[in-house]
Amino acid sequence: MPIKVLVVDDSALIRQILSEIVMQAPELLLVGAAPDAYVAKRMVQEFRPDVITLDIEMPKVDGLRFLEVMMKAMPTPVVMISTLTERGADATLRALELGAVDFIAKPKLGVAQGMAEYAAIIIEKIKAAAHSKLGHPTETRGTKHASMRYTGTEKLIGIGASTGGTEAIKDVIMHFPRNAPATVISQHMPPGFTTTYAKRLDSLCEITVREAKGGERLLPGFAYLAPGNKHLKVERSGADYRLTLDDGPKVSGHKPSVDVMFDSLAEHAGGNAVGVLLTGMGRDGAKGLKNMHTKGSITFCQDEKTSVVYGMPKVAVEMKAASFIKPLEEISDAILDTLEALGAGSRL
Repeated sequence: MPIKVLVVDDSALIRQILSEIVMQAPELLLVGAAPDAYVAKRMVQEFRPDVITLDIEMPKVDGLRFLEVMMKAMPTPVVMISTLTERGADATLRALELGAVDFIAKPKLGVAQGMAEYAAIIIEKIKAAAHSKLGHPTETRGTKHASMRYTGTEKLIGIGASTGGTEAIKDVIMHFPRNAPATVISQHMPPGFTTTYAKRLDSLCEITVREAKGGERLLPGFAYLAPGNKHLKVERSGADYRLTLDDGPKVSGHKPSVDVMFDSLAEHAGGNAVGVLLTGMGRDGAKGLKNMHTKGSITFCQDEKTSVVYGMPKVAVEMKAASFIKPLEEISDAILDTLEALGAGSRL
């Protein structure tokens, strides 16, 4: 059965572009195109779409309000259509908190070059959303690690994710204590969005979260997020670890690439690092996690049940790259237990 898609956007031109993209994909079936939330509500009830593409900025009722109401009344996978602005980034992150599966930037009007690539990406995201598990707001839960019994500057944590990852990463690092080891993060996001995402994480976490600038010495109690369109690498500098940013081509189809970050951790940190691969579409990070595992790192993959899209961790598990496979709610404590055991001189 084809995937039923409803397009919701107040711009007639954007509706036409997105509708044509959906109609050109044999696996997808366009069931309607709504100009506002009121028409969209009727179409959702009538057609029961498998996936909705939803504009954030609409008149009368904006996309966030529509999403919030719909996810309570009739939960449906949603791909947000976002503007590449700070305001758009903030609204998009809020949409992901409310349960949207993924997002993509609005198409650049009048720019034929790149439209084929844009169409391929949005078709891929719609197909992934159709097979995703709908996210739920992060539950408030305690952690047994109010602080770490072992602290040291030589231990590192690397976390990679894609679709569904903004909420999964938040769930993990919100439970890190203030003296947790330095953490590096690669999440597939465009430029600008990572700046807003880092600020949002920083406001929620005990640790300090920053968008990486390059050249930083990695410090306990800090997490460093790869900026959009730059690869993040970790290098050894004497007794310290430092960050570098790489402006090279996409790796594993992405920039930032989780594989690039994990490969650098494998090369320069080995058994001093813990690798964590969370929910995501595709296979980025699987080879890098396998490399870390081979070099002595303890590695974790999110399990299928709690992954919004079980793509990247599935490939890693199939490659036997995971030391442990854990549900999302257990990963933060499992990481910290592992590091405390390693710091005490024992191996798990």
